[in-house]
Amino acid sequence: MARYIFITGGVVSSLGKGLMAASLAALLQARGYKVRIRKFDPYLNVDPGTMSPYQHGEVYVTDDGAETDLDLGHYERFTGVSARQSDNITSGRVYRDIIAKERRGDYLGATVQVIPHVTDAIKAFALADQGDHDFILCEIGGTVGDIESLPFMEAIRQLRNELEPLQTLSVHVTLVPYIKAAGELKTKPTQHSVRELASLGIKPDLLLCRAEHPIPDSERQKIANFCNVRKEAVIPALDAPSIYSVPLQYHAEGLDAEVLRGFGITDAPAPDLTAWNDVTDRYFNPEGEVTIAVVGKYVGLPDAYKSLNEALVHGGLANRVRVNIKWIDAEIFEGDDTSQIIAALEPMHGILVPGGFGTRGSEGKIAAVGFARTRNVPFFGICLGMQMACVEGARTAGLAKASSTEFGPTDTPVVGIITEWMSKEGLQQREAGGDLGGTMRLGAYPAKLSANSHTSRIYGGVEMISERHRHRYEVNSAFIEPLEKDGLLFAGMSPDGLLPEIVERPDHPWFVGVQFHPELKSRPFDPHPLFAGFIAAALEQSRLV
Repeated sequence: MARYIFITGGVVSSLGKGLMAASLAALLQARGYKVRIRKFDPYLNVDPGTMSPYQHGEVYVTDDGAETDLDLGHYERFTGVSARQSDNITSGRVYRDIIAKERRGDYLGATVQVIPHVTDAIKAFALADQGDHDFILCEIGGTVGDIESLPFMEAIRQLRNELEPLQTLSVHVTLVPYIKAAGELKTKPTQHSVRELASLGIKPDLLLCRAEHPIPDSERQKIANFCNVRKEAVIPALDAPSIYSVPLQYHAEGLDAEVLRGFGITDAPAPDLTAWNDVTDRYFNPEGEVTIAVVGKYVGLPDAYKSLNEALVHGGLANRVRVNIKWIDAEIFEGDDTSQIIAALEPMHGILVPGGFGTRGSEGKIAAVGFARTRNVPFFGICLGMQMACVEGARTAGLAKASSTEFGPTDTPVVGIITEWMSKEGLQQREAGGDLGGTMRLGAYPAKLSANSHTSRIYGGVEMISERHRHRYEVNSAFIEPLEKDGLLFAGMSPDGLLPEIVERPDHPWFVGVQFHPELKSRPFDPHPLFAGFIAAALEQSRLV
C-alpha cells in the first residue's frame, strides 16, 4: 500500500517545492523506502513543450517521450528514479481528455462538471501506476489561492478522506520573510497561507518554512499555535549554499523523521547518507577549477538550461573541480568583428553550444564552433550545437552556403527536418508546417557507436547506447562523406544507419557533438560520461593556458 505525501505552496511562488519534494524523497530512499514523485501543473497547456524557456524554464524529457516540467529533473537527479509520462499532468491534459470523452458520448448525456469529472480525473492520475512504491509524493504547482489550482486542491481533499487513515500526509511550504527595517521575522504570511489552505478543507500536517534567517524556537512555537501543528512539525528551511546540501540540511532539521512520525512509522531504519556526504564533500572541497563558456540563445534565464547547468556541476564532481559557467549570448558573436569572440572565449577552458530552436544567434554559435576547432579548445555541442558543428564543418570543407532548413531555404541543407523515423511504436511521420506540440523526435532512442572512436572510449567501449532526444531537425546523412573527408567523423548513428547521432574530430583534443541531450540522464552520484570527459578535457586545457 503506497502512502501519499501531498506538497502545496503558499505566500509566493518559487519557494522550491520541487527541490523540497526531491530532497524528502531522497531522504526516504536513504532509509530503504521505494519512492516516486509526481507533479500536478495547473496551467492550461497540454504540456510545456511549446512554452518559451523564458516563460517556464527548460522542458524536461523522459525516456518515454513526455515533455514535462523541469521539477521532474530535480526528482530524477536526487533519486535516480526515471520519471514517466504518468508522473506529470496539467489542467490542459485533464480538460482535453474530458472534452474528448464528452464528444464521444462517454458520459451518457450527463452534465460534465468540475466536480466530479475533473476532480475524479485528477484522483485517477494520482492513484494510477502505484507499483510497489512505499511513498508517492505529489507536488501541486502554483500557490494556494490560485484560481487554476482549485480543482487539484479539491481532489487532494477528497483523496485524504477516501484513503485509509495514516495513508496520506499534507506538507505545506511557506515563506517566513525577514523585514530588514524592523529587524524581525514575520510569521503572519504563513498563518494566512495555512488559513487559506484550511478554507479549502485541507489541514497541513507539516510546515516547511523557507527563511533567510534562522527561525527562533519562539517563532516556531508561535507558528505551531496559530497553524494547529506541533512545534516539531514546523521545519525551518534556510537558504542553502548548494542544492546538493539541501537533503542533509532538511535531515538535520528533522524533516524525514517528522514525516515518518506523521505516518505512524516508528521502526524506520536510519538513513544511509554516505552518497550525499560524498557529493557535498566533492562540491565544497574542489581540488581545482575550470571555466566553461555556454554559448546559447536563452542565457538570460539560467532555468532555461537547468539540467545542463547541473550536468556540468556533475562533471566537476567526477573530476573534483569547481565548474564556473560563463553564459554568453550567441548574438554578440555575429558580424565581421572577431575581437569580441576572441575576448570572450580566449580565457575559457571549454566551449559548449547547447540546444535551442530558431535562427536567432545561429551564426554566433557557428563562430563559437570555429573558434573551438581552430584554437584546440575542448568543444561540446548538444542537439542544435551538434548541427552547428556540422554546418561549420561543411563550410570549412568548401560548402560556403551550408545551413539548416530551420533557418530558411538553402541550396546546401546540411541540416533538415525529419519527416520519418522509427520509434518503439513503429514508423513515425510528420509533415513540414504541421503542429509543433508533441511532434518532435522525443524520448530515449538507441545509437550505435563506431568501434575505436573517442566517444566509444568515453562510454567505456560499449557498442550501443540509449539517450533522450528532443528535436525536429536532423543532420542530413547525404553530407556525411564530404564532412568526414574534412575530418569530422560520424562516431554514432541510429541502428538503421540513417540518422546521425554523434560527431567528433579525432585530430582535436576533445571535440564532440551529439544530437541527443545527455544532460537529462546525468546524476550527482553518477555523472554522465560525456560531461565527466568534457570537464576532464577542460581541466587539462586549464593547465595549458
